[in-house]
Amino acid sequence: MRSRNYFFTSESVSEGHPDKICDRISDSVVDLFLSQDPYARVGCETLCTTNLVVLAGEVRGPASITPALLEETARKAIREIGYEQDGFHWQKSKVNVVIHPQSADIAQGVDASGNKDEGAGDQGMMVGYACRETDALMPAPIHYSHKILRLMAEARHSGKAPKLGPDAKSQVTLRYEDGKPVGASAIVVSTQHDPSIGQDEIREIVRPFVTQVLPKGWMCDEAHFYVNPTGRFVIGGPDGDCGLTGRKIIVDTYGGAALHGGGAFSGKDPTKVDRSAAYAGRYLAKNVVAAGLADRCTIQIAYAIGVSKPLSVYVDTHDTGKVDEEKLAKVLQEIMNLSPRGIREHLKLNRPIYARTSAYGHFGREPEADGGFSWEKTDLVGELKSTFRVN
Repeated sequence: MRSRNYFFTSESVSEGHPDKICDRISDSVVDLFLSQDPYARVGCETLCTTNLVVLAGEVRGPASITPALLEETARKAIREIGYEQDGFHWQKSKVNVVIHPQSADIAQGVDASGNKDEGAGDQGMMVGYACRETDALMPAPIHYSHKILRLMAEARHSGKAPKLGPDAKSQVTLRYEDGKPVGASAIVVSTQHDPSIGQDEIREIVRPFVTQVLPKGWMCDEAHFYVNPTGRFVIGGPDGDCGLTGRKIIVDTYGGAALHGGGAFSGKDPTKVDRSAAYAGRYLAKNVVAAGLADRCTIQIAYAIGVSKPLSVYVDTHDTGKVDEEKLAKVLQEIMNLSPRGIREHLKLNRPIYARTSAYGHFGREPEADGGFSWEKTDLVGELKSTFRVN
């Protein structure tokens, strides 16, 4: 049995991290296609390195989306992140587009026809999770790691922190007592910066973002507050390290505090259950916790390519549940149609809402007026409470 007293660490990476640039471009391509055809199919992978971006993958959508338009979309994403550096510049980098039509074999398995409902775009298992550690019902280490970098990015974009660069990473280690987080034992923030400033100045620029995010009294001691521990971080982004879509899947989800499914999210349209079923799992788990049926909840959903119904739905409330897990799994499937089509329609996923998910986590965000982060709603709470007669 795991000790109730322990330390746990999660990390986040900023929108300017090389892998996150690739996620942003790939998701911007998804948004481009869905804005012109809500039922377009997209599987887009991006690679970036010194002044080079490569877009590859398979799509099915309007002929009006040309390679030139895809290149323009990539450049816009890079510009919005803030890259105008010698080694990586939104305007000067070369952009190669090698995207081609979707495989007919895959398409026929996914498409609805006759009496056959739309099938899953791939096989695999997807996982959703929620817990009571934060108001967002997310694990605390990843929640605070994301928030530190989001505040830094907002300050950089607004001009309040002009000496910070786009590339950054954060890492939060929390101390748990009796299974609950009580304070930070170590904080690490590495951020790209202007060459005119040194480590001490960067430390003081970063400090208020950390103290603003952590609950009062949670800040670690000075010896364990690490800012740019290598001493210098001027060369960053793709000029310093190659980036690829889908390499930060633990950052995208629960920071390692929960299981992860079989695939990444970014660059995939919502027929791909790697993405949509992971969103559905989070949605259901969050509603279970929000309804007071458990303090922690993990939900795994498994699919076969071309098959509409999930092969299994597994619920684990980690000995915190107030209801029978087997009954809960059954009720959740009655409340929500977990076929790929059912998920897309319930959460209204056929919209251009994905570029915003590409950094600072797909989960624990606020639902937005245009349908963004719809999987973070808690609109099933009333029905769950009524079904299980929970006050």
